[in-house]
Amino acid sequence: MSNTITQAEIDEVSARVTRGGKAPRPPVFQDKNEEREYLKFRLAQAFRIFGNLGYDEGLAGHITVRDPIRPDCFWVNPMGKHFSLIQPGDLLLVDHDAQIQEGSGPFHLMNTAAFMIHSEIHKARPDVLCAAHSHSVYGRAFSTLGKELDMLTQDSCAFYQDHAVFHNFGGVVLDADEGKAIAQTLGNKKAVILQNHGILVATSSIEATLHFYIALEKSCMVQLLADAAASGTGGQTQKIAPPDAQNSYSVIGKVFPVGWFSAQPHFQVLEKREGDSFKFSETAQVTKMPI
Repeated sequence: MSNTITQAEIDEVSARVTRGGKAPRPPVFQDKNEEREYLKFRLAQAFRIFGNLGYDEGLAGHITVRDPIRPDCFWVNPMGKHFSLIQPGDLLLVDHDAQIQEGSGPFHLMNTAAFMIHSEIHKARPDVLCAAHSHSVYGRAFSTLGKELDMLTQDSCAFYQDHAVFHNFGGVVLDADEGKAIAQTLGNKKAVILQNHGILVATSSIEATLHFYIALEKSCMVQLLADAAASGTGGQTQKIAPPDAQNSYSVIGKVFPVGWFSAQPHFQVLEKREGDSFKFSETAQVTKMPI
């Protein structure tokens, strides 16, 4: 299922889910250098949100963002720094040959699995700005089942026919061929469950990737709880019918505006707690979100 959405669809979805005006939109930059700084700032925030949610697991986990100046490169976290501590100046700029570029942070140690997985996704999917993978607990637990989510709740419908399962676990991803296989399994969907490994989300914005990663992690948790409860009582979970799942997906499954907009509260809370937000120039066209 494609993440591409037309302006008419954006307006239609916005009208269905909001009242009292149009939903805010992402900032638009005239200056690519300012856009780069914004994306680095936002990516570092996304890492800190992941850290606050407990999505860390030792050295595992990575979020990448395609660079707006050099689309053949992406920004990624340095290996060995806790998510909750990452700042824009820590990020590494890496090309598709795994070479760390000028402008990277001082700690030049990159997770090989991060490169093998994310470089292939960014190469295969020009529409993907941001991809996120970590070893979060419920995604990891659900991945052992080797199956897609059931459409059990309204929230799980955000992934209706828009996620896949990668079954061929071959250990830590240190080989380009496995990265390519993961990218092929992801296809044009926004999420993939990596069997015996965890979950991965890839979309056209940092915010939508963050939102749908959290939503997928919670959907995995809900299904594990629901299946256990049904098993314990001798009953069975009630699945949402495909037409109703599709209808819900058409509202809550879109990367923009709903995915991007749904992440804003996470960033608002972080900025309120830290007292720091990105300083836009006068030339940036942006609807500022209230804190």
